[in-house]
Order: sequence, then C-alpha cells, then structure tokens
Amino acid sequence: MENTLNSEPLMSRELETPTFLMAQEQLDSVAHKLNLDPGVHERLRYPKKALIVSVPIKLDNGETRTFMGYRVQHDMALGPSKGGIRYYPDIDLGEVSAMAMWMTWKCSLMNLPFGGAKGGIRCNPEIMSQRELEKITRRYTTEILSIIGPEKDIPAPDMYTNEQTMAWIMDTYSNYFGYAIPGVVTGKPVGLGGSLGRVEATGRGVTFTTLKALEKVKLNTNNPSVAVQGFGNVGAVTARYLYQAGCKIIAISDIHGGIYNPKGINIEDLFKYVKEHKTVTGFPETENISNQEILELECDILAPCAVGNVLTEKNADKIKCKILAEGANGPTTPAADKIIYEKNIFIIPSILANAGGVTVSYFEWVQDIQRLFWSEDEVVNKLQVLITKAFDDVYNLSIAKNVDTRTAAMMLGVGRVAEAKRLRGLYP
Repeated sequence: MENTLNSEPLMSRELETPTFLMAQEQLDSVAHKLNLDPGVHERLRYPKKALIVSVPIKLDNGETRTFMGYRVQHDMALGPSKGGIRYYPDIDLGEVSAMAMWMTWKCSLMNLPFGGAKGGIRCNPEIMSQRELEKITRRYTTEILSIIGPEKDIPAPDMYTNEQTMAWIMDTYSNYFGYAIPGVVTGKPVGLGGSLGRVEATGRGVTFTTLKALEKVKLNTNNPSVAVQGFGNVGAVTARYLYQAGCKIIAISDIHGGIYNPKGINIEDLFKYVKEHKTVTGFPETENISNQEILELECDILAPCAVGNVLTEKNADKIKCKILAEGANGPTTPAADKIIYEKNIFIIPSILANAGGVTVSYFEWVQDIQRLFWSEDEVVNKLQVLITKAFDDVYNLSIAKNVDTRTAAMMLGVGRVAEAKRLRGLYP
C-alpha cells in the first residue's frame, strides 16, 4: 500500500489550476531567499480553509438554478482574513485560492492586521436581473455565514460586485444576529457605515505607486504616455487620476475592446461617453484596437487593470513600456516575468500596486468598529502615507538585496507572515 503520509497532499488535486500553481511558484521562489522553515513554507502553500457551497435560487422565469460558490481563507496568523467576492462565469477553487494567497501577502506588505481571503460565485451577472443578483447574494451569504464576521473574515467587492452587493451581505448577516453589524463587510454604501474614498481606493493606490515609480525611472518627458487595460473600477479610476496628474492616456479598453489615440484621450469626455454608450469602443477621434494589442503598444506606462494572466511568455517579448503598473491581480505569469526583467522594465507588482483597496477597506473596518468616521481627505492622506511607505520598503529592499521589485515585495509580505507563524507555533 502507498504511504499516503509521504505523498502529495490530497488538497492539491483540487487546486491544480494554472493560477494557483503560479501563486505557489511565486511563494516557492522567495522561500529559499528567506531561508523559510520548511514546515512554515509547507503551511503557507495551501489555504487554511476552503469552503465550496451550492447556491440555489429561483430565477425570474420560475426555474430553479444552482450555482457554485466559494470562500477561501488562506492565512489568519496576523488577524482576521480579508478579501473580495467576485461573480464571474469562469471562477474556480484554484483561482479563488490563488487570490486569497496574494491577499495574504498584500495585507502583510501593507502592515495591515489581516490575513488573505477571497470568494466568489460562478455565474454570469451580466445576464442576471437585479432581483436575481440579490437572491444569489443573500443565499450565498447564508451558506458562508458560519465563517465570516468582523473578527473572522471580512468580505469586500470585487469583479461584478459593488456597494449594493455588500449592503445585501451586511443585511443578511445582521438579520441572522438580530442587530446591525456593519463591520462584517467593507465597500458598503456610506449610509450603512462605508468609508468615504473606498470606491476610488484601488485606482488611487495604482496612481500613487505609479507616480512614485516615475521618481525612480527617469523619462525624458513631463507628459508620460499611459495604456490602461480595463475600464472597470480600477482601470477607470487609474486613468482618471493619472490623467489629472499630467499623464497622457493614449489607450484604454474594456471587455468589448479598446481605443487608441497616440495624441492622447480626454478621459473626462470618455467618462461621459461610456455613461451613455456602456463601452469605450467607438469613442470619437480614436482607433479601435483589441485588448491584446493594447498590451503591446509603445508607451511609458502600461497598466493592466482587468484580469489575471494577460502577460505570458507568448507576448512578454512584445511589451514596450518603461513601467508596468499591475492594477489587476496576477496579470503577469512567472514565465513572462523572466522576459520582462531582461527588458529592464520597472515592475510595480500587483500586491503593491492594487493594495489601495484593501488598505481603505481596513480604514472602513476600523471606523465601523469605533463608530467614528473620517473625512475623505483623511482617508486619502492615510492611504498615501501607507502605500508610499510600502513602495519605499519594496524599492529599498530590491536595491539592498539586488533582487527585482516583485521578489522584494514577496520577501516582505511572506517574511512577516512566516515570522508570525513561527512565533505562534503549530497547534496542536
């Protein structure tokens, strides 16, 4: 009989997806640089808890349909877990687990008292009514209710979820306990205990880190060109604030395609156009391009702010930017990393670039617990202080250890969590 104690953990069979294997590879690559204890390293390679639930609802047409839901808590050594919930047709356990792991490193890098979590439902929200979305949210909340809470695990919005989604989760959770518990989620409407500045937080973080990178990468221009993949919450806000900071946005895209104008795009006019037409494509005085082509444009700053795994070994050699600001979670594969490093492109890794969202979520959680709320200027200023310090920590470590910025960010994020696990020990 096979000695199962020495074989690969059974859990890995459920997690062998490209995204999760990529997250593990990133962890493994810094483990030896940190001289991680093998036992701690092994524990960090897998989520602490992974819950898969059935989410049955009655659709508007009267048909009953069951969707798959997930909530993964990667690590809780530093505090309750924190992470978004996304509604997406292709989501799976491996992807959710990878994003939970990245959230752990992100929270640690930002020195937040959280571990990483992530959740989602495999559905297509674009074809669902508001009533169906409310039903699926409330049923999903009921199914994961036992593992979430202000001291356990605090969800937040992600792809195709928003303030309203969080309001439904808070209401469902609060009804179960019989009183209002705003701290169970972040990213809520301000009227329910949400924080001012939360909606723009991730895009602001990308902007702050990009402007810091411009201090390190000397360009022969005061009007650097920017290409942004994605016009969701992250990409749109990033484009707006970089535009306001004096950058020239030459290209931007959404799920339907992209637009390009080497002379620059008026972002404020684009916002008005998208509000009416629901897409960036067709915007006057621009050329339509694909989401793939936007990644290969010659520009000073490339900001992939849509989905993961868009920069691979197949297209990395075609990247022509000077600074890569990763607004999306895990947009660059390890194979692509090697190629991009050789091109001397300055990378702002995703666990740093898009950490603004979880940082302001932390601020919201603190405000909810204290029942004491801050002005938007206070929120933005606190965010700038924390993310600027994290950028400096990453940059200084990369110079001191002669490693790339992604490795430096991972060393800081992983190292702090590993030390916490070492100090706490393994129970029992």
